[in-house]
Amino acid sequence: MGALGFVALAGPEVVAHPGEAEEKTGGDTTVFATGRNAFSFPAANLDDPERTRFVIGNSFFKRNWVQAPASTKARDGLGPHFIARSCAACHMQDGRGAPPDFRKGLSEPPVALLMRLSVPGTDRVGGPLPEPVYGDQFQNFAIRGVKSEGQIALRYENVAGRFADGTRYTLQRPVYSFSKLNYGPMAKDAMFSPRIAPQVIGVGLLEAIPEAEILRNAQEQAATDGPIRGVANRVYDVPSQQMLVGRFGWKANVATLAHQTAAAFSGDIGITSRPFPEPTCTPRQTDCAAAPSGADGRGHEIDDRTLADVVFYQATLAPPARRNVNDAQVRVGQALFAQVQCATCHRPTYTTARELFPPLTPRVTSKALFNQTIHPYTDLLLHDMGDGLADGRPDFLANGRQWRTPPLWGIGLIPDVNGHQRLLHDGRARGVMEAILWHDGEARESRDAVLQFNAAEREALVKFVESL
Repeated sequence: MGALGFVALAGPEVVAHPGEAEEKTGGDTTVFATGRNAFSFPAANLDDPERTRFVIGNSFFKRNWVQAPASTKARDGLGPHFIARSCAACHMQDGRGAPPDFRKGLSEPPVALLMRLSVPGTDRVGGPLPEPVYGDQFQNFAIRGVKSEGQIALRYENVAGRFADGTRYTLQRPVYSFSKLNYGPMAKDAMFSPRIAPQVIGVGLLEAIPEAEILRNAQEQAATDGPIRGVANRVYDVPSQQMLVGRFGWKANVATLAHQTAAAFSGDIGITSRPFPEPTCTPRQTDCAAAPSGADGRGHEIDDRTLADVVFYQATLAPPARRNVNDAQVRVGQALFAQVQCATCHRPTYTTARELFPPLTPRVTSKALFNQTIHPYTDLLLHDMGDGLADGRPDFLANGRQWRTPPLWGIGLIPDVNGHQRLLHDGRARGVMEAILWHDGEARESRDAVLQFNAAEREALVKFVESL
């Protein structure tokens, strides 16, 4: 009997019915939605005042910020350097970004693909040491009067392979380069790591998972004889000023939504806040440091209450319900998912905490998220994924081969919401099966088991994952 109540059989049939509990991915917060807006609904159990606050946070999440000084005082302060003018520019329809398309000579700016930068060593709290010329994130846009940091180019190399039944496949390995570096060359030992903006659904529920449950995942994996050995990242949380277990970001390098949101306003849009009060200008970038601020006379470019409303909006975005849970092929795929140990890292089920976390003022989450049985399919741990996916860049306790297990809920709706299905941390995979085939390191045995599947089994596995 598997974790979700199904029986994995040797043959093609599965004899169980999941029922409503498994269909409701976010417990009482779940919305039954499909189509382009599937990721944009508030938790179903919010009260009316919270729904009003959700709408307010949504407006600041989606609308563009402008260069200061401007008559729009509530939304000025863009830049000086930035990669997007709004949160929604990267998380379109609250969904997933995609790599830029450089085919046929096009030069599409990498809006939803950001490039983390660092050099060897750590900062005062154990995090990555920023690259001295361009900081901790490469920004390819700038306001008037300031130079952009430069441009990113992307090309792909084909990686051919075949399944045991002879079926061929081709993966795409991305190759990145920087050009037109307007502040001079980077440090010779600079490291970089590409990151695609993920969908935002259910992040408040992930934050409400008790820390003890994440640590229990690591303990249980360490107690087995298999290759899977997930570890928790421990990171510095700026809003609460303490070290916490990381659960957000592709390397679990952020502990709370409050930190994630304030850091994104700072690094992605150039908006200062109480947690991140300084513009992201390095000593070499004198034009950046001299640029006008939108905070004149107001302290910060986004005030505490507005920032909290944006955090609340994200925290209460509902995960949509599963589809086709009783489909026979989906149930076969679910059995196969468990059989090849995918569910060890992609843990299906949790019960969220009963108390408020994090204890910040203004409040940034809702009691509607508490004590919910949820099915995100993640252990929130770091795993060695092998050389093929390695970025070689440490991030707190994460090494250059480790990545956080991403939650799988909503993955089948990404084509509806965003018109693509580019998966993994840099969007290299063009669908679920390609993402599986990139698994290595701790996941090598699972990937190799999938390589032995016949066409019907592969189709069933993908159909199950896309039902989540």
